[in-house]
Amino acid sequence: MTTGMTVENLIKRDRIILLFAVGGLLAISWVLMLHHHAPSVSTHEQVLAPHAHGLDPGEFALAFSMWLVMMIAMMLPPVLPWILFFASTHRNNQIRSQPWFSTALFIAGYFTVWSGYCLAAAAVQLGLQDFAILHPGDLKAGPSAGGALLLLAGIFQFTPLKAACLKHCRTPLSYFLAYWKDGPAGAFGMGFRHGAYCLGCCWALMGLSFALGIMNLLWMAIMTVLLCIEKIAPGGEIFSRSFGVLFGLWGVWLLATGGAFG
Repeated sequence: MTTGMTVENLIKRDRIILLFAVGGLLAISWVLMLHHHAPSVSTHEQVLAPHAHGLDPGEFALAFSMWLVMMIAMMLPPVLPWILFFASTHRNNQIRSQPWFSTALFIAGYFTVWSGYCLAAAAVQLGLQDFAILHPGDLKAGPSAGGALLLLAGIFQFTPLKAACLKHCRTPLSYFLAYWKDGPAGAFGMGFRHGAYCLGCCWALMGLSFALGIMNLLWMAIMTVLLCIEKIAPGGEIFSRSFGVLFGLWGVWLLATGGAFG
């Protein structure tokens, strides 16, 4: 081996570099979200303002960028084990080949799927603002709509689709053994396919942003922890159903009482 390093040492070095890179990206995303919340930022006020007109490209771009940053901050931590696993598998398969380009393509494929979700979420957000369904101050639905979303998310946690997608998200080894393909197209395709499973697993939880407040930093942090628990922690499937029960009961309570939340 030209580097004079063992495969194990190379994998350890790759892992450290990736951890720093992902940590930097997460730090940037959270700084951008804090920037969105700064009271002096006029773009934030534009996104929060109620609308009484058709879709404006500038406003849509702002809303999309807000969702994109939020998605990266929330979805990057639970997908980190997959990124590290992909890089180490690539290094084992091609010892002399640097994994950075292929790993970047894997990540790009994953976030391409979620970018589509962000496009749809931004369009829904602006549409709901047009109809005054979202409160302009915090971009949060009222108790009835919020309760319905929480109940929907709670029920979804018990569906076969959720179970199948969550099982996939918790077993990267099985996925890469079954679908590994070399080359740039293979790396992007594997990331895209995994992103589709991840979207199937988490779309309802991400959609709770409409109920809890879009860009609500506290709830974003809580939801990120919940996503990591169900995808990474031992017994994540049990925790996932427990979250479903809590969300369902919360939604029923809001629908029955019209109480405030968040």
